[in-house]
Amino acid sequence: MASTNDLKNGLVLNIEGQLWTVVEFQHVKPGKGPAFVRTKLKHVLSGKVVDRTFNAGVKVETATVDRREMTYLYNDGAEFYFMDGDTYEQIGISSEVVAEQARFLLENGTAVVSSHEGAPLFIELPTSVELIIQHTDPGLQGDRSTGGTKPATLETGAEIQVPLFVTTGEKVKVDTRDGRYLGRVNG
Repeated sequence: MASTNDLKNGLVLNIEGQLWTVVEFQHVKPGKGPAFVRTKLKHVLSGKVVDRTFNAGVKVETATVDRREMTYLYNDGAEFYFMDGDTYEQIGISSEVVAEQARFLLENGTAVVSSHEGAPLFIELPTSVELIIQHTDPGLQGDRSTGGTKPATLETGAEIQVPLFVTTGEKVKVDTRDGRYLGRVNG
């Protein structure tokens, strides 16, 4: 149990048997009436985001979430397999849990696996990853100064938009939250 005064981003709450992650919170002290806490909560399993208001000082039940950095090994079609670097324990996580994160998962890459009572809830990738462009059409000679973009397929199979000057075989940095191109990687 925790008080609403202890809320912070990333904290997982157990509300009526459902797990919710605190995305945003704001303590509000109006001129009249009692203080309250306005929150934005994200359902751990469905990803649905809701606004919820709590009275200040109210007790809320927190969920114990085990967060471990793990190495992604392989995918057999139904499950993604990860290994704990400390214990060498391997776990399979269903593709529903991995969801959109699979677009940027590269074998031997790291991810933080969050689980509750032994059941994997979700995985978190680093904010950005470096991936090689598997295929992209060449940019047209006259298009370089326009700042346009073109589709490119990454080594993981994900498709992103890149500037016209990027070519097949180059390593690029990609934002894992929205699939945005962040720049070329030298080396």
